[in-house]
Amino acid sequence: MSNIISYKKSFLLFLSILFLGLPITQSHVGSPGVVFEGTAGPYSILVSVNPPDVIPGIAEISIYASDPDITNIQVKPIYWGVGDEGSPKSDPMNPVPGVPGQFEGIVWFMSSGTASIAVYVDGEKGSGEAVVPIMASATAQKEMDASLGWTLAGLGIFLVILMVTIISSSVGLGIVEPGQEGENLKRKKLIGGIVATAFMVLILYGGKSWWDSESASYKRWMYRPPLANTWIEQENGSRIMTFQVDSLSIKNRNRLPMKYMVPDHGKLMHMFIIKEGTLDVFAHLHPKRVDPLTFKVELPEVPEGRYYVFGDIVRRNGYTETISDTLDIPALIAEEPITQDSTWYDPDDTYIVSTAVDQEADDNLPSDILICGKPGVETPLLDGSTAVFEYQPNQSFIAGKVYPLTFAINDPEGNPAELEPYMGMMGHAVVFRKEGGVYVHLHPVGNYSMASQQIIEDRIAEDTPNPVIGQEADVFYDSVNQVVTQLALLSEAERTDILMQGMEHTGLGEHEEHGATVTFPYAFPQEGDYRIWIQMKRNGKVLNSSFDAKVVL
Repeated sequence: MSNIISYKKSFLLFLSILFLGLPITQSHVGSPGVVFEGTAGPYSILVSVNPPDVIPGIAEISIYASDPDITNIQVKPIYWGVGDEGSPKSDPMNPVPGVPGQFEGIVWFMSSGTASIAVYVDGEKGSGEAVVPIMASATAQKEMDASLGWTLAGLGIFLVILMVTIISSSVGLGIVEPGQEGENLKRKKLIGGIVATAFMVLILYGGKSWWDSESASYKRWMYRPPLANTWIEQENGSRIMTFQVDSLSIKNRNRLPMKYMVPDHGKLMHMFIIKEGTLDVFAHLHPKRVDPLTFKVELPEVPEGRYYVFGDIVRRNGYTETISDTLDIPALIAEEPITQDSTWYDPDDTYIVSTAVDQEADDNLPSDILICGKPGVETPLLDGSTAVFEYQPNQSFIAGKVYPLTFAINDPEGNPAELEPYMGMMGHAVVFRKEGGVYVHLHPVGNYSMASQQIIEDRIAEDTPNPVIGQEADVFYDSVNQVVTQLALLSEAERTDILMQGMEHTGLGEHEEHGATVTFPYAFPQEGDYRIWIQMKRNGKVLNSSFDAKVVL
């Protein structure tokens, strides 16, 4: 018995060490801004980063601090590829006049890849630092303004004519006395002009070739989201979804092979499916890996229809991204029950069916369909508890402004519910724009990847400019598979203890003293109608709820 206990403790220690290095992540579609809520030493800070869409490019940074004792904040970009040793010096952040506690500044990102913003805070309480992961990617190619282009072209032509004139004169008239110009010198002048013109043409041709090469290289390495093929197979009455990543779509110098995927909340992939158009069905699933590119999961009892599919992953170098697809889900064979004990079922899978967008709630709704809530309105949940989106009713959000999206759960008696961690966090949220174009997975600490954060912090601690992956791809692949399998065999309490290590949620929210309240800091990227799904846990069950919000410019 003692050997079993000893083995269990050793295994838990091994998992703890692994997950301290390889914890969690989230990814985005159409929501490039990164919001971080946490601490830098003794100071609570909220950092909002607007990364550049072209590389090299400028990231705009805003930092909000509640502590008046802060005297100085500096920031600098740090890449996983070169570590702290290859990073530039930090730049000061400037206090915003008339706004106590707010600082602003910029940093340059000179290349693509897994990166971060290191924030250094000084004050009367001492010093502290924090790391905010950034996926530096070129997603756009800027077009030159036409008027500027014509102006530069005119100046270029003028310089070419001037250069040809200078060269031809220097080999002709420049070597004779005034009044001694003859046919021989005129011929030299003509030849000099021809040679100078040819020389300038060669220079212009070489410059254009270099520019076209740089442009082609930029376009080649611009970020393109990976693609996948998704299909459904019926197995023993269950609908088994296969999600296969397109190998050609993941070829990019910033991506490690798929064998280097690492767990996130103990799962290799967090998949979300959302019913297209009505947005009335939402599921959070955790497919299991069949091979480096193929994943399978048993679908819950979601109705038939066309769905968006988003799979969030993270790699060993902290590079996170979302793989998306669409899928037509057929109806479930009614006479066959969901097995929930098949190879492809995960006990942390959950789903919700709520009222459709623009649908008013009425008394004739089936008991298993949830009413979609609105800000400031108490909304009943299926277990008798209620959820509240703590924001003013009928008030819109402003795009680009950071909000503490706060949700409270009350038990059936109306008291603050006692919430439990769900896969290592006190809450998960997904934000989706009704018109499309925006999908993001949030946690109470923000919308950055905690896996990337930990990986980059480990990378900064290394005293070498060259990163160390650690293991060959096949060995790493097998090791991660074994860890994920062993983790799934642990009790929920043991698994939670491991996943909660290193977690903290100390922020600026006014509701943080309430155990039943969770805040997700986020800035909506653009105007539109949004649906927000919230997942919190009570009495061992995941409480799903959904809310609608309107965002304006």
